[in-house]
Amino acid sequence: MNKLIKKIAIVGPESTGKSTISILLAQHYKVSWVPEYARYYCENLVAPYTLQDEINMYYGQLALEDAILVTSEKKFIICDTTFVTVKIWSDEMLGETPQIVLDALPKRPYDFYLLMDIDLPWQDDPLRDFPDKREYFMDVWHKELKALNANYKVISGLGDERIKNAIAAVDEFLSK
Repeated sequence: MNKLIKKIAIVGPESTGKSTISILLAQHYKVSWVPEYARYYCENLVAPYTLQDEINMYYGQLALEDAILVTSEKKFIICDTTFVTVKIWSDEMLGETPQIVLDALPKRPYDFYLLMDIDLPWQDDPLRDFPDKREYFMDVWHKELKALNANYKVISGLGDERIKNAIAAVDEFLSK
């Protein structure tokens, strides 16, 4: 894995435009992006998910990320979410986080996070669960990022304003 390549993570509560922003940023900067593994995994679940499913999603997200890192020839990649999401969902839905995830949090940092704000209207999706808990999850994301001492910026705005704000934040990060 190439540790010289910076990882910029797009994170936040449900229905905040993470995937859209990830793709648009990757296109804008002409860099690779890592899709959200959990989406593909959950689309194929036929029973309520378990702690083992969370572990599987953790491994899947890292495998996708590592595959992109070893093939990228750019200075950075865009990650549509991170395995921090596994921690947040495990805590919320199952009351605990797999130890492997807790152990990896300080060992696999991301260089910069864009925390998507909850100012976008909710969009229904079969894989989304909590339209009424967006503020709660925004607070959880702040707490988790602060616990990691993460370098992050909240990205707000509707329509083109959101991607312009994200590009400005990435440009500022890259200029340092």
